[in-house]
Amino acid sequence: MGAGADAGGRQLFLRSLLFLVLPGAPAPLPAGGQLRYAVPEELEHGAFVANLGEDLGLDVSTLSARRFRIVSRPGARQHLEVNLENGILFVNERIDREAVCEAGGTCLLHLQLLIESPLELYRVEVEVLDINDHAPTFPWQEYVLEVAESAVLGARFPLESAQDPDVGTNSVHTYRLSPNSFFSLEVQTRSDSSKFAELVLERALDREQQRAHHVLLTALDGGVPVRSGTARVVVTVLDANDNVPAFDQPSYSVSLPEDAPAGTLVIQLNATDLDEGPNGEIEYSFSGHAPARVRELFHMEPRSGQVLLKGPLDYERASLHELYVQAKDRGPSAVAVHCRVLVHLLDVNDNAPEVTLTSVSTPVLEDAPPGTVIAVISVLDRDSGDNGRVSCELGPDIPFELRSSFRNYYTLVTTQALDRELVPEYNISITARDMGSPALLTHSVLTVPVSDVNDNAPRFLQPSYSVYVMENNAPGASICSVSALDPDCQQNAYLSYSIAEGHIHGMPVGTYVSINSDSGHMYALRSLDYEQIRSFQIQVQAQDAGFPPLSANVTVHIFVLDQNDNAPVIVSPTPRNGSVATELVPRSAGPGYLVGTVSAVDADAGLNSHLSYQLLQATDFTLFSVAPDTGELRTLRSFLEQDAARQQLVVQVRDGGQPALSATVSLLLSVVDTMPQTLSDFGDFNLPPEASSSSPLTIYLLVSLGSISFTFLLAILILTAIRCRGERRSCRGDGCSPPRCHCCPGSGRAADGAKASNLLAHPPAGTTAATCLDVPNGGPPGYCYKVCLGPESAQSDFMFLKPCSPPWNNEKDHGKRSQPGQHLQISKQVKQPNTDWLPPGVQRPVLKRYQ
Repeated sequence: MGAGADAGGRQLFLRSLLFLVLPGAPAPLPAGGQLRYAVPEELEHGAFVANLGEDLGLDVSTLSARRFRIVSRPGARQHLEVNLENGILFVNERIDREAVCEAGGTCLLHLQLLIESPLELYRVEVEVLDINDHAPTFPWQEYVLEVAESAVLGARFPLESAQDPDVGTNSVHTYRLSPNSFFSLEVQTRSDSSKFAELVLERALDREQQRAHHVLLTALDGGVPVRSGTARVVVTVLDANDNVPAFDQPSYSVSLPEDAPAGTLVIQLNATDLDEGPNGEIEYSFSGHAPARVRELFHMEPRSGQVLLKGPLDYERASLHELYVQAKDRGPSAVAVHCRVLVHLLDVNDNAPEVTLTSVSTPVLEDAPPGTVIAVISVLDRDSGDNGRVSCELGPDIPFELRSSFRNYYTLVTTQALDRELVPEYNISITARDMGSPALLTHSVLTVPVSDVNDNAPRFLQPSYSVYVMENNAPGASICSVSALDPDCQQNAYLSYSIAEGHIHGMPVGTYVSINSDSGHMYALRSLDYEQIRSFQIQVQAQDAGFPPLSANVTVHIFVLDQNDNAPVIVSPTPRNGSVATELVPRSAGPGYLVGTVSAVDADAGLNSHLSYQLLQATDFTLFSVAPDTGELRTLRSFLEQDAARQQLVVQVRDGGQPALSATVSLLLSVVDTMPQTLSDFGDFNLPPEASSSSPLTIYLLVSLGSISFTFLLAILILTAIRCRGERRSCRGDGCSPPRCHCCPGSGRAADGAKASNLLAHPPAGTTAATCLDVPNGGPPGYCYKVCLGPESAQSDFMFLKPCSPPWNNEKDHGKRSQPGQHLQISKQVKQPNTDWLPPGVQRPVLKRYQ
């Protein structure tokens, strides 16, 4: 025994080395769709077991990123580990087969390998091979066997069995007995293939010759190298006790449920002895080589032969217990006889399923496709048969299901698309139920949070916004606030506001308003003027911070409210050249006579532009009145002789704003007996309603028309000056007689009474000199007309006619006209304006100006 133990360390290293170099030793063995390896026990830390990366076809460079690992139950020892750099399975700590697998038989380590992205589950079995690291041992170093001297030849005496924790060929293989002349040794095999030795009496004993015999019993295992253990057997020769106890049968077999309480009767043994008295009284006990575990669980009544249950049984730990019982009488030279009791345990459904949750992909993205693996669930029930078969199910109304990958292994996968905005988190109830009776079940809850994906665009609280801003606002003042919501979370719900590019009346929208990107508050950057811009709209965009970002737009309509900031403007009548607007009123005018209309405009709108007229000052308030809505100035009564010939009036125009603004105009009315046929100032400035509010375009047109008219008049003046200068030169050289031709500059009278007209007659072509044209019977007496043309004006329509005699009173001969057929027609009457447009019965007053 000692020699075998001394060589243990060296032999362990040699066996490990041989195991690694054997061609087929570590090769994976397929077993039902999984890999299986074999490794000897007691290897040092870091010893090679297998190359999992190569055997599973995995990319070694991605093992760490994909979290390749071994999944084990909480609290379990991690005998093996995986190197993530090369995918090699190695020994993490020394494996003692006898400690890992208490029962004999094949010792397997079941490994579950998990790798993510995508999730894959592998099952690997590693068989722990037994090495001969234990030598056989006996319960006692010395064993005393009492044999009566009257024992017959061939009598058999069972000896204590040696124990070897190793299994297979490494366990106890045979026994040897030291040479002697009285006993031989026979090795017997039990039903479980274990071996025990029996001494066989080969020669009659004689107590008087030799009281005791000493032999050495050696137990040998079948390992390489062979290990052994020894015990000294002392055979004491006793005086004759003719009969030995005998059991009813050499072995017994009973069944006992594993949940039997302490004190339960296991079996009642019965042995008989034909002797009488003390030689026939039998005592029962466990034999010396009964395992310590048996002595802990069972109790032997020495007098009655009852085997009672002492400790708790566990079918999952050991389903069979083997009891060795001996019986011997109380007489001298008592000889013990042995029997074996096999106690078979009956499995009871006393173990609820154990659910181990290995969370893999939590939180899960809400856009994960159906079939995405969320977690791996292992279910273990240590019972056997139907008691150990487990079914797993989930709670109702959840978008998940369980799929069985291996026996007692499930994967939790999604069945439909998730929506974090509807359900941000799932508490999945997992129920594991065995098939026992009654069934035991285990509830476990797995919390699966749903991770947000930017799948929702921002949404404004209103489809559009209408904002009303009073004009003349302070720049930088807040005008409104827009708000949007995003049902996403975290950065996907963080919103920033901005104003879309655009123009307002040709100016960038950014010069009018700005917006706070975080709060959505909008500010006016300039003071708004209702008279310039009454409304405008802008596009506000809300954009989240997701990737890719999503956005939404909303239209903000901004309406500028009018403020009474414009006083009325009098457009008719208006004073000219600093004078007061005048009006002639016939003394014969009766009550209600329309003197004129005061017209005014207000750039404001609404009530602020509603104008009312009133007579503020008057020479006589009983004589005139102003219509408050139309501004018509009418007489209240007829004129009296004592009424002043000149009436001074002040008319006030007031708008309807708060506070009200006003403007005044002063009028000077002259009462005359007869009215000249001229238009009044009032008529000149009566504007249609649509012209009262001039637009910038109308102002531009008026300015352009005025500029063109001014340029045209200036050209005519310059042309007239050029013509006159040429006329003077021609008059100096012609031969007209002074009495008849006064076109020359020397005639002062002609210069004073000069008249201009358009002539219908043209001089003959090619005329280059000045021509004096006498018009017989065509003009007034005493006039001589001359057509003065320069050489360059042969095609001109302008002819200048100058009188040759002093002018005479045309009004005296107003009825004289040139006769038909005359070449020259001259009209000296003043045309009056057309008054047909006036309403019947209304006579427009004549406008006069008094300087």
